[in-house]
Amino acid sequence: MTAYESLAKRFPADFQFGVATAAYQIEGAVHEDGRRASIWDAFSHMPGRVFEGHTGDVACDHYNRWEADLDLIASLNVDAYRFSIAWPRIVPDGRGEVNEAGLDFYDRLIDGLVARNIKVFPTLYHWDLPLTLQGYGGWTNRDTAEAFADYTKIVVSRLGDRIDALATFNEPWCSTYLGHLIGKHAPGEKNLDAAMAAVHVTNLAHGSSVKAARAECSDIPMGIVLNAVSTYAASNREEDLAAAERSFQFNNGVFFGPLFNGAYDDDLMQALGDKLLIQNGDLEIINQPLDWWGFNYYFPDTVKHDPSKNAVFPASVSVPSTNSNVRTDIGWEIKAEGMSHLLKQVYARYENLPPCYITENGACYNMGVNESGEVDDQPRLDYLETHLNVLADTIDFGIPLKGYFAWSLMDNYEWAEGYKMRFGLVHVDYDTQVRTIKKSGNWYSNLLAAREE
Repeated sequence: MTAYESLAKRFPADFQFGVATAAYQIEGAVHEDGRRASIWDAFSHMPGRVFEGHTGDVACDHYNRWEADLDLIASLNVDAYRFSIAWPRIVPDGRGEVNEAGLDFYDRLIDGLVARNIKVFPTLYHWDLPLTLQGYGGWTNRDTAEAFADYTKIVVSRLGDRIDALATFNEPWCSTYLGHLIGKHAPGEKNLDAAMAAVHVTNLAHGSSVKAARAECSDIPMGIVLNAVSTYAASNREEDLAAAERSFQFNNGVFFGPLFNGAYDDDLMQALGDKLLIQNGDLEIINQPLDWWGFNYYFPDTVKHDPSKNAVFPASVSVPSTNSNVRTDIGWEIKAEGMSHLLKQVYARYENLPPCYITENGACYNMGVNESGEVDDQPRLDYLETHLNVLADTIDFGIPLKGYFAWSLMDNYEWAEGYKMRFGLVHVDYDTQVRTIKKSGNWYSNLLAAREE
C-alpha cells in the first residue's frame, strides 16, 4: 500500500474532501455588474490599514475566470468546494433592490460545480458587509440581523435547490473581535462595547438566517463556521487554569453557548452581559437546531492569568508555548494536536453539537515558482499530512467528523496582510493571473485519487 493509500484509507468512505475560498479574497471585479462597496473595499483603501495598501479590487480575478478555476478545482479530485457569496453583489446596499446580475454569477458558478460533480458548500457572510449598512452601525445595529435574514431568503430562493450545505457566517470571532475590538479588520474599531454588541447581533443574525433559509427550503442543511480557539493553560496553577477557562468563554463560548445551549456562559454574562444588549426572545431565535458546524483551525493559544488591576474579562494573556519556535511564514505556531484538543473539549462540553466539518485548515508558506516552473512547498505538504493524521485519530476517538476543506484553493488576498502571505495549494502570479499547482496541491490531488484505488 502506498503512503497515499495508507492515509486515504484512514477516513470513512463517505468523508468529503474539498478546498475553500472567500469572495473578497479571490473575486475582484468590485465595480462590475452592479456590485457596490463593502466595508472591506473601504477599509483596504484607507492608508495604513493593509500591507502596502493592497486591495481586493482585482484579487485573483475569479469573477472573470471562474470557469477555468472550476476546471482547476475538478483537477484536484475534490468532492466539494467551499466558497462565499458576496452580499454586495446580491443586495448592493444591504437592503432593498436585488441585483439580478449578482445572482446570475452564482447561478453559473453553482451550475458549473454541479456539472463537474462537485458538492456546493456556500457561506452567506465572509466579512464583506455592504458599506451602506455600516453607515447605520453595521453589526452593532440590530436592524442588520433583519437585513441579513432578508438577504438569506433571496439567496436560498434562487440557489437553494443546488446547495449541499449552507453556512450563515464564517469566523464571527474575526468579524466581531478583529473588526470591532482589536481593529485589525474592517471596520477597524477598537471598542469593547461595540465588539460585544456586534457579537450578539451576529448571533441573532445567524438564528434569523437559519429560520429564513428553512422557511424557503425546509431541508437545506444549515450550519455555521467557527474559528474556535484551541486554548491551553500556561501552567497547572489554579490562576492560569481559570484564565484558560475565561479565555474559552470569551473566544468560544460566546458563540457556542447561545447557538447550541441557548444561553451565554455565566462568567461572561456577569462580566460583560450588559454590553450584549440582549432583548426578550433573542436567545430563542439564536438557538436554532443545526445540521452541521464548521471548525477552522490553524494554530492554538496558550494563556496565563493577567494580574494587572485594569485587566478586563477574560483577564488572560497569550504566551509562547513550548514548541512556539515551529511556525509558518505568517508566524503562526504549528500544533496539529490543537485541532483534536478543541474538538474533544467542545463535544464534551456541549450536548447539542451536530457533526463537524473541518472547513479550513492550511499553512502560509511563501515559496514562488522556481526555474523549473514548479513550486516546492514541502513544509505545507508536511503540515497537511500531519493535520490529516491527527484528524483521522480524532475520528477514531469517536468525534463525528464529516469532511475536510484545505485552505486555500489558491493564493489570494490575505486581508490585512494583503498579497504578502500565500496559503494556496495553487500559486497565483498576480501580475499575469497564471495559476500553478504547487507540490502540496499535487500531493492533495494524489491523496484523494488514492481513495478509489
